[in-house]
Amino acid sequence: MDTFDDATYKEISCESSSLKGNVISAEELKIIGSTKISVEEEMHEGVKIILSKDENDNIKEIKFVCSCGETKSVILDYNE
Repeated sequence: MDTFDDATYKEISCESSSLKGNVISAEELKIIGSTKISVEEEMHEGVKIILSKDENDNIKEIKFVCSCGETKSVILDYNE
């Protein structure tokens, strides 16, 4: 399996009540954290596995994407 660096993205949030159409202004956005995303592909089954991690490399979401287009997700919550 080939290894590669995880891409890191800023997570943003905005109030849905302030949305007007398809445009979001910068004043309406708030950065709430960052996410690292990696993609692993199972060659035999045609399934992509997308891992979303927080800045501490804890996995937040596991998404399975089939070559047919169907998607299933598992969201992990570490809060008790």
